[in-house]
Amino acid sequence: MKRAFDVSVAVMVVIVLFPLMAVIALAVRIDGSGPILYRGIRVGRRGAPFQMLKFRTMVPASKNSREITVHHDPRITRVGRVLRASKLDELPQLINVVHGDMSLVGPRPESPRYVAHYTEEQRAVLAVRPGITGPSQVLFRHEEHLLRAPAPELYYLTVIMPAKLAIDMEYVRSYSLWGDIKIIILTARTIVWPLEPPVLPTPMDQAGGNGRKRVEGGRPWSSDL
Repeated sequence: MKRAFDVSVAVMVVIVLFPLMAVIALAVRIDGSGPILYRGIRVGRRGAPFQMLKFRTMVPASKNSREITVHHDPRITRVGRVLRASKLDELPQLINVVHGDMSLVGPRPESPRYVAHYTEEQRAVLAVRPGITGPSQVLFRHEEHLLRAPAPELYYLTVIMPAKLAIDMEYVRSYSLWGDIKIIILTARTIVWPLEPPVLPTPMDQAGGNGRKRVEGGRPWSSDL
C-alpha cells in the first residue's frame, strides 16, 4: 500500500507542479554555469546506491569537497538560497519516487561516505526506501544552522548524524501509512513554521564529556499535529 500511495501522489504532484519545475529549471540555468540537476550518490534500500536528484543549488564543486552544507555556505548560489529555504530544490526527487529509489516519507538518504560510519544497529534504516521527507528531515530542517563548529564534518558524524538516525530508527519501527500522511502535512507546515530543533551538544560540551547527556535530553520525535 505504501508503494501505491507513493507513486500515485508523486505522479499527481509532478503533473500539477510541472510548470513550476520548468520555471525553476530556467532560473537555475540563468543563475550560473553548471547542470540544472544535481545527481548525488546516496545509499538506498538494502544498501543499494542510486542517484538522488535535486535542482542544483551550489556552484560546481571539486570531487573532494565536503558533502554537508554549513551556515552561510559560500558555495550556495542566489537562486539556490531561495530553493533550499523553500525545499523546492527537492522536487526532482519525485522522479526518484516513481522510479522506486525513494519514498515520499522515510529515513534521510545518506551519502556512502557517511553510511560507512553506521553501526550495525543504525543500518536498520536501510531496510526501507529513503524519503523525500521524514521525521529527521522535519526536525533538522535547518541543519546547516547547527553546523557552526570548527570541524563541521566531524560534528555531523559524531553528533548530528547519530541523533537523526535515532529518530529514523524509531520511524522504521513504528511505520504506518497514517503516520506518513501526518509527516507530509507536518512537512508542509514547517516550511512556514519550523519546529524547534532537538537539543544537541556543542563542541565545548563534547570536550567536557557532556555530549551524550545533552543528546538524550533533546526533543523526542512525535508526528502529532
